[in-house]
Amino acid sequence: MRQIILQEPFRAVFYAPYYAALARDAYARAGVSVTVRAGTQPSLAKDAVLEGHAHLAWGGPMRILLAHDADPASPLRNFGAAILADPFFLIGRTPRPGFKLSDLAGLKLGTVSEVPTPWWTLQDDIRRAGLDPASIARVTDQPMAANAAAVLEGRLDAAQLFEPFASQMERDGTGHVWHAAASRGPTSYTTYYSTAANIAEYAPEFRAMIRALAATQRWFMAATPEEIAATIGAFFPGMEPGLLAACIARYRGLGIWTEDPHFPPEPWNRLESAMLSAGAIRRAPGYAHCVDDAIVTAALQD
Repeated sequence: MRQIILQEPFRAVFYAPYYAALARDAYARAGVSVTVRAGTQPSLAKDAVLEGHAHLAWGGPMRILLAHDADPASPLRNFGAAILADPFFLIGRTPRPGFKLSDLAGLKLGTVSEVPTPWWTLQDDIRRAGLDPASIARVTDQPMAANAAAVLEGRLDAAQLFEPFASQMERDGTGHVWHAAASRGPTSYTTYYSTAANIAEYAPEFRAMIRALAATQRWFMAATPEEIAATIGAFFPGMEPGLLAACIARYRGLGIWTEDPHFPPEPWNRLESAMLSAGAIRRAPGYAHCVDDAIVTAALQD
């Protein structure tokens, strides 16, 4: 099979299945050679695919929604799901049992500035909870690390953060999880994506990658958090193994990772609805127009 270049959007714990596939040589065992192109800016991953620097990327279906909203003829397609629940949390300085999203009224909240999807989905949840998201006092321009510090110092009542912030803050006594966004249910967060032309041209290689992801997902569901942390630890050299294992245990308990690579309509529809209510897109491009699950079915039948 031909050499495949896979674009990483940025380094994050919730992408653990993709790192496990690499660390366990799952692609090579499926018969395909994969080289990862490291990424630091999520918005550039799709450009790497469109400009031919990578054959495919992993990342948020929101990129495909934005692309199809801007251009109904966009060639980008999602396939091969790994994360179909929201990995973000609301974290406050002190415990708040019984927290409801409507309790954000009157509080000062720091929301994620690095990527837009966490706020788009949260504002939709807030709206459904009966509170106007525009009424919330928000800090919108600070990175997550700064917002975590602001929670500790009392300059924010709560912040929207992902792992390892949640586990680290609880371990250090500097914050407590009030709300897990995964509690809303299926929401598409991370899949492979490429162009329709690449999916056709590199079908044998992409099917092999899907089989490798499926094998990794089966292992992922059976392994202990400590085993997973030891396997992917090289991708997070500055993180203590115990902390990484705690992050993995929390995420797996919340069910953010899928058991197979199929991408059903429900999580796509929830993300699409959230982006519409946020005004991020003007129309609904639709699951059938943007998702290619047929290649997953074909791969798993090979």
